[in-house]
Amino acid sequence: MNQNQAFNPLDHERIGKVFLRYLIPSLVGMLLMAVNLAVDGIMVGNKLGPVALAGVNIAGPVYTIFVGMSLWLGIGGATLYSQAMGRKESKQAQFIFTHSLALIGIGTLLIGVIAWLFHDPLVYALGANDETAPFAAAYMNVFLIFGFVFTLENAFSIFVRNDGNPTLAMAALVTTAFSNVGINYVILYVLDLGVREIAFGTILAATLGLLVLVSHFFTKRSNLKLVRLRFDALLAKRALLFGFPSFLAEVGISAFTISHNIMFARLAGTAGVAAFSVLNYVHGVMLLMFLGMGAAIQPIVSYFHGANQVEKKAEIMRIAIRTGFGVGIACFLIGQVAAVPIVNIFGDFPQEVKDLAVTGIRIFFIAYLVMGANFVLMTYFQSIGEVAIATWITAGRQILFMLLFLMTIPFLFGVTAIWLVIPLAEITVLLLLVVYLKRSRIHFGKKGLF
Repeated sequence: MNQNQAFNPLDHERIGKVFLRYLIPSLVGMLLMAVNLAVDGIMVGNKLGPVALAGVNIAGPVYTIFVGMSLWLGIGGATLYSQAMGRKESKQAQFIFTHSLALIGIGTLLIGVIAWLFHDPLVYALGANDETAPFAAAYMNVFLIFGFVFTLENAFSIFVRNDGNPTLAMAALVTTAFSNVGINYVILYVLDLGVREIAFGTILAATLGLLVLVSHFFTKRSNLKLVRLRFDALLAKRALLFGFPSFLAEVGISAFTISHNIMFARLAGTAGVAAFSVLNYVHGVMLLMFLGMGAAIQPIVSYFHGANQVEKKAEIMRIAIRTGFGVGIACFLIGQVAAVPIVNIFGDFPQEVKDLAVTGIRIFFIAYLVMGANFVLMTYFQSIGEVAIATWITAGRQILFMLLFLMTIPFLFGVTAIWLVIPLAEITVLLLLVVYLKRSRIHFGKKGLF
């Protein structure tokens, strides 16, 4: 046991303090990511026009693939890392870290090169036409070759958080977000360049964020060390297994957007799709906030699980679940009171679109009452290696129940019922989870909270 491990703050700090030390940086970092994406889109649309913006959006799935890769292996590897640290196995933890980074970097690079070789048909497969294809290809090709920088930054951020430095992980996200906006402003408004250079600017911003994260290597409390690498098939399989729910969550976001666009187009036409786009932007911010809650508890739960500190694990879950419900109630109330000004922020839409969007926000925000608890519970099971139940939670709320309700209730009750699909899916999953926890005799609360 080395000195850094003996005085790990997770072993000695009050649980409430530990939770806040991880929660606040995670929330700030995630919200900055949301703002960064929005500002980026606003600048491209205003300077280069709607066709260029459409081209960038068409290339968006490439970005999603890299995010999914970094989360899949990053969270999977980091969960194993924290469990090893909880068991005081620092050498094994360092090997897990090295192994995970190598798999992410090599895997992303291979996927990028193979996709680049078929970039022309890929662009059209993603939905481009002759007008948008040049912009989509220019943006996508840069990401295909240099996207491994972005995935390494994202994965390294996860490991730095798991190594007890959530503040530095937040600082890297702040650096990436603000430098991305600044670099892209210079590219567009000073140098008068285009989409290809915007993609390079995004990669450069990720590189700066990565450099911030590298500074963690030189801190006294860092356990992250690159060690001699050898491929471990069992470790790779476990990392892929543990991280799969996070990858599935990315798939679920795409399934949510595509399926709702199709249903609104079918039942409400262009006005319905426009109203949903407003809700989807707002939901993106809210979703990142709840993802931030999951990112906050994952290192803590994994560590306590590895250390076999059962009561501390239960206490952090009590705090996290109550926080999830509290944040959800606040979000729900904001939606009821401020639906109209929220819609107006996005522009001067026709009254039909405004009415649909306002109604949508007020109904859809019911989901946030329980979404926080579902995120926390999914992260809990993922963090202790109960991947089957974590995968079921993710698939249930974002794919299975969502699609089941989407293909039934709108045809029975009309277009307004589409907004109820996600709230019903979230509530159904939580109720089934409560039954599962009771039958499995899993409880976190001293007074019956789950």
